[in-house]
Amino acid sequence: MFMDKATVLLVEDETKLLETLSDFLEINHYNVIQATDGLDGIQKFHAHRSEIDIVLLDVMLPFTDGYEVLKQIRLCSNVPVILLTAKEEVEDQIKGFSYGADDYIIKPYSLSIIKLHIEAVLKRFGHGEDFLYAGDVKIEVKAKKIYVKDVFVETTPKEFELLHLLIRNQGTVLTRDYILDTIWGDYYVGDVRTIDTIVKQLRKKLGGASYIRTVYGVGYCFEVEGNEKKN
Repeated sequence: MFMDKATVLLVEDETKLLETLSDFLEINHYNVIQATDGLDGIQKFHAHRSEIDIVLLDVMLPFTDGYEVLKQIRLCSNVPVILLTAKEEVEDQIKGFSYGADDYIIKPYSLSIIKLHIEAVLKRFGHGEDFLYAGDVKIEVKAKKIYVKDVFVETTPKEFELLHLLIRNQGTVLTRDYILDTIWGDYYVGDVRTIDTIVKQLRKKLGGASYIRTVYGVGYCFEVEGNEKKN
């Protein structure tokens, strides 16, 4: 059981299965956002992407299949995705993983198996952990504190949120628009240059442990290896 209540986007077109899974997940202390087809899944993801911790995604869906939904998610997010499918062929599994799936569950399955897979994937992504580590940087998640080589670094709330977001998505390029929507919300009327300013402040405070790489014209990526001197 995780200390923080995780939010699951469940994309499933079979009504009975959708309700059964939703009830089971809610009983086990998960928040559930339901989607009943591929297009609904894409829309619900974009509407709630700052809340969603993991996606349970059926492959065989009306309007657009699960592979296309996964491709659309991967254009803007590194959120963990578990595919649910009746297809057992190795080629189908390879296809899912090539599109960026993090796990694959073949139907029929027991509810307890779903729960174990979700917990394992969330653990792998650091959900519910008290600390996150990246190079010389340590984040105390609940206390919202940052340390460099165990020395406390004072940050503003937005500086903390940005660094936390980057570290949770290590190795993934996050666009400025995605960062803006995730941290400030869809209705923020400011400028994306706000992000550049906060990155500049973070780099100064982190010193040699600033592993934030600028991807020109796109956004930022947190990479420890090979980025120690690229500030």
